[in-house]
Order: sequence, then C-alpha cells, then structure tokens
Amino acid sequence: MTNALIVIDVQESFRARPLWATTDNPDVATKVGRLVDAARAAGDRVIWVLHSEPGTGNTFDPAGGHVRVMDELSPADGEPQLIKTVHNAFTTTNLQHLLTVAGVGAITVCGLRTEQCVETTARVASDLGYQVTFAIDATATNPIPHPDAPADQTVEELLADPRTLSAADVAARTVYALSGRFATVKTVAEILAS
Repeated sequence: MTNALIVIDVQESFRARPLWATTDNPDVATKVGRLVDAARAAGDRVIWVLHSEPGTGNTFDPAGGHVRVMDELSPADGEPQLIKTVHNAFTTTNLQHLLTVAGVGAITVCGLRTEQCVETTARVASDLGYQVTFAIDATATNPIPHPDAPADQTVEELLADPRTLSAADVAARTVYALSGRFATVKTVAEILAS
C-alpha cells in the first residue's frame, strides 16, 4: 500500500500568536521533521498543508507573512504545498485528487492543532476510506476556553479560569475519540519503528 505523510498547519501563524506560550508541544516542528525525513527515506509522499484566512488581518492572513511552514522545516522540490481555508485538509484543496493519482491508501497525519485541523482531517480521511495513522506527539494544541468565557480574554485569564480545558486533556480526548474508530494513534517512535 502506498503511504503519504500529511503535514497540517505547521506554520509560523501559530508562533505569532500570544497563545503559543501555552502550547503543549513547542518542539512539534522537530518531531514533524523526523516524520518527514522518514517518509522521504521510504519514498512516501509528503504533502504540506497551510491554513489561510485572507482579509482577516490575523496571523492566518497571508498578507501578514506568517502563512508559511515553520522555519525549521522545508518542503522539498516536488512536495505539494496546499492552502486550505477550512478545518480539514480535503474540502478546499485538491488533496484527495493528489492521493488518488499517487495510489495512496494509507496516510499519517501530524501538525497543529491536535483536536482541530489534524483530528478533523483524520476523521474525513477515514470516511474517505484511507487507513489513518495519527502521530499524537507530532501534534500540538493549547488550552481551550470554556464556551462561556469572554472572547477577548487574555492568555493569563484563560489559564486562571478553572473551567479552561487543559491542552493535556484536549490531546487525551482526541486519543479517545479517534482510537479504533477513525485512526490508529501512535507516537513518532512507534511510527518510525514500524
């Protein structure tokens, strides 16, 4: 079976936000880099996906210069770089077409944010019939505010609110939600050993 590594939203947009200080895995680019190196060595496809929100003025607006792969990583010549505008990597890109043309039946997903774009992509990929591996420690996320928390709260207020869902709890929930249903959840070490 042909494999592909899908690198989702490992982009400078996240590091440009104050919330980055709360990330559960600030070394995510290093772990993603290990997966990229292994995929290339195995002759697997590597596909890069970036999130863009044109015209918003936030860190995901391409006009701000942050919608680019994190500086430690570098797509190789011929590795597709797709731009998405929704949470999953399929709906607003030609990802499925690229995978189909390449005969890919199994994908590994990694990136930012664990419970948002990476999990959503894993779920859609599973529904489309791909065998999905979710690289849990090559993802990163942040604490999530309670639904009733003010939208404009500071990072300090987020962390002080006892109703905030911790990043560790977010990642644990993702493991429970995906395992055995939508994906096989593995660490980078487990993926590299297989």
